[in-house]
Amino acid sequence: MTNHSLRFYDYHVWANKLIFNRLKELPHHLYNQEIQSVFSSVSKVMAHIYKVDCGWLDILMGKSMNEAMEASFQIEADAEARSLEELETMYDDLSVRFKACINEHADLEKEVVLDNPYAGILNTRYSEFIIQVVNHGTYHRGNLSAMLRQLGHSSVMTEYGLFMYQDELNTSMSTVPAN
Repeated sequence: MTNHSLRFYDYHVWANKLIFNRLKELPHHLYNQEIQSVFSSVSKVMAHIYKVDCGWLDILMGKSMNEAMEASFQIEADAEARSLEELETMYDDLSVRFKACINEHADLEKEVVLDNPYAGILNTRYSEFIIQVVNHGTYHRGNLSAMLRQLGHSSVMTEYGLFMYQDELNTSMSTVPAN
């Protein structure tokens, strides 16, 4: 049986990897270049996505949203201080921990109460935390694409549909017997 939460998170990791690979193709100075946009630099949007992913992993692992948000300030500051390559390594490590948490979680469909200090109490499921992570990343990858265009460069396609086709192709290629 397919673990849809893990598959959706795999899409998020795949899309982030495409973005990192695209950013590494561009002139190095663009990563920290100040611009007038949704975020003041590409590095800031990448650090923001990382910070939020870390926070939701903390919540998925049992921390309160308040605790996760308190820790997020230092996480974001640390991420902003890193180079693109260093942040990519941090993302890779985070994705391994996140996938392990998803795989080892006793019941992702279990109802849970989320106490958001800004929005209040919400009755939800753990699986919806993963949907939030992926949706948040998708939203900000869109911001990033617009920012890259503003800087005179194209982005890359990171749609879920493309992921499905590439994932299917990779799966079918791995099951083809060797001659």
